[in-house]
Amino acid sequence: MADIFTAGGTSPLDNVLYKNEVTILGIGNIILRDEGFGVRVAEYLDKHYEFPDNVQIVDGGTLGIELTQYVTGTEKLLVIDSINGGAEPGTTFRFHNDDVMEHFQDKLSAHEVGIQDVLGLLTVTGHKIPDVIVIGAQPYDVEAGVELSDGMMKLLPQMVEQALSELKKWGIVPKLRTGVEDMDYNKVAEDFSATR
Repeated sequence: MADIFTAGGTSPLDNVLYKNEVTILGIGNIILRDEGFGVRVAEYLDKHYEFPDNVQIVDGGTLGIELTQYVTGTEKLLVIDSINGGAEPGTTFRFHNDDVMEHFQDKLSAHEVGIQDVLGLLTVTGHKIPDVIVIGAQPYDVEAGVELSDGMMKLLPQMVEQALSELKKWGIVPKLRTGVEDMDYNKVAEDFSATR
């Protein structure tokens, strides 16, 4: 049987497509309103801030194990998500390192299953990400639609600030872009690529 984890003493995970010291990963389903909150925050960061070359922003959408190619080799991972923690809508959450896997044990949505599987795979293959933080908020509305609810829109600037605060602790201080128009969250993001 072929060993998918090692070939000639090296792991295929050592030769990933995208390898950056810091990864900002927005996950969620943007056609289920507030479920796409993490992607929308990542879009905002990508459009309004200029990051150093060692930082990548990834629209993880609802990808599962495919996310491995974007996060393998990263030292610091910031995941932004719409989090169903059974709390009041608008409640914000922050999980760090071991708390992250504890949170994802409940496998609340498909993309949470995906990120849990990715983190688990990286751990068992010796590529564990040393520093993982997940931030997000309890959604108000997860019905079909591409626009965020009013409540979640009001939380977006707060979540952007929280993301910037987490990045600052890692020594990452992006430069604010000037002359950037506000984003229209009533349409599906067509210009936001998997990585910037």
